[in-house]
Amino acid sequence: MTNLPPSAANLRGAVDLSSLTRPAAPQGAPAAAPGGGVPVPSLVLDGTDANFTGILDLSQQVPVIVELYAGSPSALLQSVILSYGGRFMLANVEVNGNPQLREAFRATAAPTVAAVIGGRPIALYEGEISDAEIRQVLEQVATLAAQNNVTGVATPQNADAPAENAEPVEEPLPPHHQEAYDAIATGDYETAIAEYKTAIAQNPRDQLAVAGLAQVSLLARLGSASAADIRAAAGATPTDLDAQLAVADLDVSGGHLEDAFLRLLDLFPTLDQAGKDRVRARLVDFFEIAGGEDPRVIAARRQLTMLLY
Repeated sequence: MTNLPPSAANLRGAVDLSSLTRPAAPQGAPAAAPGGGVPVPSLVLDGTDANFTGILDLSQQVPVIVELYAGSPSALLQSVILSYGGRFMLANVEVNGNPQLREAFRATAAPTVAAVIGGRPIALYEGEISDAEIRQVLEQVATLAAQNNVTGVATPQNADAPAENAEPVEEPLPPHHQEAYDAIATGDYETAIAEYKTAIAQNPRDQLAVAGLAQVSLLARLGSASAADIRAAAGATPTDLDAQLAVADLDVSGGHLEDAFLRLLDLFPTLDQAGKDRVRARLVDFFEIAGGEDPRVIAARRQLTMLLY
């Protein structure tokens, strides 16, 4: 995991938890209905090398945010997680006392924050970021969780838990954001796209809606096509713009931003104006998904500007 500026908060692809990850829910484990309650001892857990497989099990039903910290965990991150009323759980891992998890998450800085969805880890960010940036990351995590049918709501069962774990009420999403989120959870990407477009029409500065639209548009474009078919088509027709755009979508969905950027920027000079316009629009979507502070976005945006002028 490379060090990023603290503000570079975005989904950055999977990390290697092969020694811990379970590929599917354990046999006999109850699956939460979409939006259904999942009994848990607390919304905030202490994660260790010894108990982390249990946290992986929980991630089959509720997305789990993992903070590897030194000294003390982030009070801000905990507060934001609790404000979502069980849509996320938080696992705090003391980085120096849990070398297996430190190595698995490649935690070279503290704090290092990741998500686990359906037993699969996703690297998020390093360092301290703002409340608004945390919420933007969590909305991206929620979108990915919905895509993977991990939409349970954690319900604390421990009566002795601190009151702060039970009382926070999730801050409601703006209406069109909520409609889009609900549509994504059912795989209705077209409705989600329409809701985000409406939100943007009402407030062109709604950056969460802009990023959400880019994300769900990518999901809609990928549809049910297999990764193998998409890559085979791109390899067989290296000058076919549709095929190259499709494989770039696939790269971004898997966290391989640099591959997607390189592919489209290399193709750009060979295209007619209509093709260049399509590539530019797709790259702008990718920039929104990754976040403007990501160093890979900054480099790709600079190269695109040079190609345009």
